[in-house]
This record gives sequence, C-alpha cells and structure tokens, in this order.
Amino acid sequence: MTTPTPELAALDRLTSGRSTCRAYRHDALDVELIRSIVAMASRSASWCNVQPWQLVITETAESTGRFREALMQRVQDHPENESDLPFPPSYQGIYGERRRGAGIALYASLGIGPKDRERSAEQAFRNFRLFDAPHVAIVTVPAELGPYALVDAGGFVSSFLLAAYAHGVATTPQGALARHAHFVRDYFDIPDTQHMICAISFGYAEDEHPVNRFRTTRAGVDDLTRFA
Repeated sequence: MTTPTPELAALDRLTSGRSTCRAYRHDALDVELIRSIVAMASRSASWCNVQPWQLVITETAESTGRFREALMQRVQDHPENESDLPFPPSYQGIYGERRRGAGIALYASLGIGPKDRERSAEQAFRNFRLFDAPHVAIVTVPAELGPYALVDAGGFVSSFLLAAYAHGVATTPQGALARHAHFVRDYFDIPDTQHMICAISFGYAEDEHPVNRFRTTRAGVDDLTRFA
C-alpha cells in the first residue's frame, strides 16, 4: 500500500499532466526562466556523475526563427537521413502497433483521415517548423562515451520536460531533427565529436488548439514488468 505524501502527489501531477505540445504561442521566455529549467533538469542521475549532456538553446524568438527557416529549407533540399545515431529500420509487433495507434489518434484530433497522405505529410513537416515554438534546445553527448551516455541523456531529457512543465512551459521532444544532425551541428557550430540525440522545442502552449488536447496511451505495469 502506498502512503500518500506531498512529494508523491507532486510527481504524479507532473508525470500525468505533461504532454507533447504541437502548437505554441509566439511569446519568448525570459532567459532566467530557461536557466531555471536547465538547472533543475541538470540534477538528473548520471552514471559515475559523468553528466554527458550538452545543450545549445536559442535565446530569442528571432534566433529560433532564423534556424527554423534554414532547417525547413535544408529538409526540402536534402530530405535524406544524416543522423549521428542509427534510426530503427522498422517497428515490429507491439512497438509498431503503438506507433501506428499514436499517429492515427494524432491525425484524428486534427480531422486528418488515415488515407489523407497530403495533410498527414504537412503535419509531419511541422516538426521542422518546430511547431512554431519560440525556443529550441539541441541535446548532444560526446561521441566517445558510447551508449551509456545516451542513457544519461535520456534521463536528462525526461527531467527537462518535467522541469519545464513545473514552470508552466510546454515542450516537444523531437527525434525528427536528429535525422538532420550534420546540418544542425554545422548551423550551431557543434563539433563532430558530439552526437546529436534530439531537439526539444519549448515555449507557452496554445491551449485552445485541438492538437494540444491529444494524448497518447501508456502500457500498464503488467505489460512492462516481470516480477522474478
């Protein structure tokens, strides 16, 4: 039996309330607010306290806009994958079912049918518009540290999302930008000794937009746990 505590209630509100935002207001955040989010996220657990995560964050809406325009042009001109890390060639079994289910539900929230390829492609391309967010963070780790740096980075990303939500800030973790890692690293002068993991677009949510009412489902405890 779990004993209710203020800490438990607070964590439950954060993990239950956070969701991926796909429509933002244009208001930029104060840099001290961004720094507070990063400081809170930086307390993430790290193997041997290595703390391999590194961030580049666009400070103003104008700098984000310049990157957005350059990124969209790059994706249109060079749509091929140039990721630092391999993407799965396919999603099979339950993983494919979850992925398809999430996509169908997302598009349904926007009135896009499963056979409407044109509108679904337009929505997918909004990844590269950063969903009109006023800021984006690029997350990298040193290439030399290998897979366990990715584990640490994943923990940091999760902490960043929750810290942002606790500050009233919406987020969008984006693997799509990692498909264009070489361009992103060149744009922000990130050395090739760093591997790009993902981007996180963030800002204030456009709460009334229907896409922001969409929620994914989660597997139950018995689906992901085996007690031995």
